[in-house]
Amino acid sequence: MDQQAPVRPQEQHRLRHRRSLEASRRPGEGGRRILTYLALLVLFTGLSLALVAVFGSEQAAGGFVGTLVMWSPGVAALVTVFSFQRNLKGMGWRPGKPRYLLLGYGLPLVDATLVYGAVWLLGFGALRGHPLGVAEAVVAVTPGVLAGALGGLGEEIGWRGLLVPELARLTTFTRTALISGVIWAVWHWPFVLFAGYNSGAPLGFTLSVFTLNVLLGSFALAWLRLRSGSLWPAVLAHTSWNLYLQSVFDPLTRDTGATEYIAGEFGVAFGLTGAIYAYVFWRLGQRLPEAAPAPELPTS
Repeated sequence: MDQQAPVRPQEQHRLRHRRSLEASRRPGEGGRRILTYLALLVLFTGLSLALVAVFGSEQAAGGFVGTLVMWSPGVAALVTVFSFQRNLKGMGWRPGKPRYLLLGYGLPLVDATLVYGAVWLLGFGALRGHPLGVAEAVVAVTPGVLAGALGGLGEEIGWRGLLVPELARLTTFTRTALISGVIWAVWHWPFVLFAGYNSGAPLGFTLSVFTLNVLLGSFALAWLRLRSGSLWPAVLAHTSWNLYLQSVFDPLTRDTGATEYIAGEFGVAFGLTGAIYAYVFWRLGQRLPEAAPAPELPTS
């Protein structure tokens, strides 16, 4: 059985601070917050889906409706937190240490580079143009991180701003990552099934692989949130993933017959690397101080 690493003095202070604030909560409040959040999530997502249905697909709905969809988890979280404490403290608004921000931003880019590089080399997909064109495209789209963060923030306020810290107060890191990952994946199912958010492969395959990939990714994002005490590393990770896959690597990859089954967020290749990252962050999660999601917890 793994032993937890010694808790450093600053972590001890943070834990004492957390426990003193936690005592002000009513018994069972964490569970009620999660249930309230899930109910509001269903409500706001249903409204977003209704708008998508009017247009026929999320892509046809355009930027405004697409933004509403991505902000459904965030709005549900903001309403939940405000309804319980009359403020929005404790959601990880501070940026935290730069190393966690860099890790959140850089890990998806490194992962995508390795996966697509292997896809191109092994012939599961073909690179359009010259390899230097990949670097040029990465540089060209990087300023879009700031604009893309708007959508990523909408989701991450819900998943890592509220859900992960609340679960971490109630259960282990492993269960926190798994439960939040399942909810995160299932939330996407209607868009995969009915709104054109898929690779074009058979829906059974697409849905299964996408769910697995999201579930594996939840370990890294849960660890980033709990270890850094900040929402923003997860926002950067979410934004970096969407930006570089959708604006660089997918457009530069030509289908060679089975590409849609291998590459992209609906392909099995990211499941292979995701399993490695999930194991690494699962091991790191065992070393986290007991349920210490953030230093800025609510006081009321």
